[in-house]
Amino acid sequence: MKTLRLQLRFLVPLLLTLTVAALVALPLMDRLTLRWFARDLNTRDALVANTLSDAINEAQADGKSWRIQSLFDRAVQDERLVAIALCGPGGEMLRRTEGYPRTLGCTRANELAEQAVPRLPLESGSVHVGVQPLKADDADGSSLVLLHDMSFIDKRSADTRRYLVGFIVLLGLAIALITVIVAQISWRGWVSGMQGILRGEGLLVPLLPPPELQPFASEVRARLRDLEDEYRRGLDLVTVWNPERLRSLLQTQLRGDQVIVVSNREPYLHERLDDGQVIVRRPASGLVTAVEPVMRACSGTWIAHGSGSADRDFVDRHDRIAVPPGTNEYSLRRVWLTKEEEEGYYNGFANEGLWPLCHVAHVRPVFREADWQMYKHVNERFADAVAAEARGDDPVVLVQDYHFALLPAMIRERLPRATILTFWHIPWPNPESFGICPWRREILQGMLGSTILGFHTRFHCKNFIETVDRSLEARIEHEHSTISFHDKETLVESYPISIDWPEGDRGWAPVDECRRRVFERLGLGPFTCLAVGVDRFDYTKGILERLHAVERLLEKRPEWVGKFVFVQVAAPTRSALEEYRAFQQRIHSVADRINTRYGQPGYQPVRLLAEHHEHEAVNELFRAANICVVTSLHDGMNLVSKEFVAARDDEQGVLVLSRFAGAARELSEALIVNPYHVEETADALHLAATMPAAEQRERMASLRMTVRENNVFRWAGRMLADAGRYRLRERIAARVQRHKNTDLDETTLHA
Repeated sequence: MKTLRLQLRFLVPLLLTLTVAALVALPLMDRLTLRWFARDLNTRDALVANTLSDAINEAQADGKSWRIQSLFDRAVQDERLVAIALCGPGGEMLRRTEGYPRTLGCTRANELAEQAVPRLPLESGSVHVGVQPLKADDADGSSLVLLHDMSFIDKRSADTRRYLVGFIVLLGLAIALITVIVAQISWRGWVSGMQGILRGEGLLVPLLPPPELQPFASEVRARLRDLEDEYRRGLDLVTVWNPERLRSLLQTQLRGDQVIVVSNREPYLHERLDDGQVIVRRPASGLVTAVEPVMRACSGTWIAHGSGSADRDFVDRHDRIAVPPGTNEYSLRRVWLTKEEEEGYYNGFANEGLWPLCHVAHVRPVFREADWQMYKHVNERFADAVAAEARGDDPVVLVQDYHFALLPAMIRERLPRATILTFWHIPWPNPESFGICPWRREILQGMLGSTILGFHTRFHCKNFIETVDRSLEARIEHEHSTISFHDKETLVESYPISIDWPEGDRGWAPVDECRRRVFERLGLGPFTCLAVGVDRFDYTKGILERLHAVERLLEKRPEWVGKFVFVQVAAPTRSALEEYRAFQQRIHSVADRINTRYGQPGYQPVRLLAEHHEHEAVNELFRAANICVVTSLHDGMNLVSKEFVAARDDEQGVLVLSRFAGAARELSEALIVNPYHVEETADALHLAATMPAAEQRERMASLRMTVRENNVFRWAGRMLADAGRYRLRERIAARVQRHKNTDLDETTLHA
């Protein structure tokens, strides 16, 4: 029945189209038929006039007009000739038959005869009006008016209409019959192909569907993939992810295997102040914010660059130190880099090359051969450190970010059985953009040494797979997002990163107290609307764009002058790079201009705090603010938005979030803006500043639920669970292979 309904849905429009075509064609056919018959009757009029002209002329010459009337009466006995009239040279009516209409004069008859279809409707039916001169060489002489019956034309038109309608109906039925037959055959092929796709053919076993099914098959596979992801994440939502559950996962699925994290930035730095005092500081890094809680749950080893000025004074002879200070939950192994190594590997290739390339920023990436060689060298050094820290030949290694694109393949060479999870914390560009990199093939080959390669969003996964497809000879299974290269399979998956949700009593001061402290410290009035931005001093974060939006807000709505203050916390970063120094100078310049333009005694609309702030100070600022502004021009995730949501346990405050941040896909209840559109961002700031408390509470409650459920332990748990399944599969495959080898040895021995 479903198949029949589908076919009827196709046939009914077809038959309706044919019917409309017939209805359009019938009036055209009627007009053409009338013209054809009118032409024939004009010819008949000429023949009748020629036949009667001699007799009429003789009767007029002899003065025997009664003979004309007798001649006319005999002529109209023809079944098609209705009436005849004789008009004089002056247009007067001389003679006419009994059936000639009295209302039709000679002048009117001449007017009708000049029409394309000289038709006159009468009570008895339509007649054709023809006017013919008695003498061909005398244009001003007498003429005959001949009226021919046209009812036979209407009858023939009706017959033609019936034949045409019948033909179209038969043609439609024939087309419908052929369509049904073809649809039945095609439908069976489609059903068979779709059944194969839904059974998994082409998913687990490579299969090329028929050409007509290939676009549809790709869509179905993509939707099945999305449904699988939603199902897996739905299962995760059943239980709240926390450190205890993550430890349980490590003990069950990973059997307590060693976990090693590798990143450039270390979670804790020892800094020596000018007075000789040493402080421990956590760097302003989204990576550290996300990964550090996971390491505390895993009790593993974190390998990172020791960049603190007093780091060497606090490590043991193996360059290790237990962290966090006071709790000692995991081990930090510091790797020392020379100034030249740091300059080429970190400042050079990573941050002047890969960073602007992957962010598609309006800064031209710089690639130098010397930087590339140093990048390879430092990746080798970290690979040696991983091998040295590994207690066995199959640890779980979490490689973090773009600083170590070559590291997975290098670890694979040293520890072939290791499970390597690489997470790329920044966006991955489209293949055309990444093609700018001179060493794109080497980078892709290095990353494909990973067992699992993670990105924040499915879009970034798709970009990476397309980049590999264009650059390397690799087998790609789009349905499972796997890439096979050099007989090694890599799963490319999306794992949206998050934060450690603050459960229980964190000892936070009440929101009112935080607001009082911040307002007192900044010298703000009690009714000030406070908006904050917290970022590193980076050109991808949209700091300049949000300053322009603040300026536009004050320009459009002068009532906010003196009442609206924007505080930008911007921790200095990569100041050794010229692009970053120039950017910082420009930010200071724009802030000074806005303050000069709209500032008043005791009031500055923009407060630029260009210094590092500890987590507690940032959290206090979040709790005091009315608005948090995140206007990244391109960001992998951006955890500032999630930290602001986590800080607002009073369910107040408004988040203004860039659509180009990965977090925008999850935090849809924020005010989503295009940071490049200054007008839109300025309007969003006004909307946030005037939003009623009830709406703020509704939005913030939903945002908090999203961030709480999708916390950092879920992010790590999903990756580690996938790693656990992979390791189990590898162990089973190795066991099966050992049995096969044993059976083969026994067979050879018996032989």
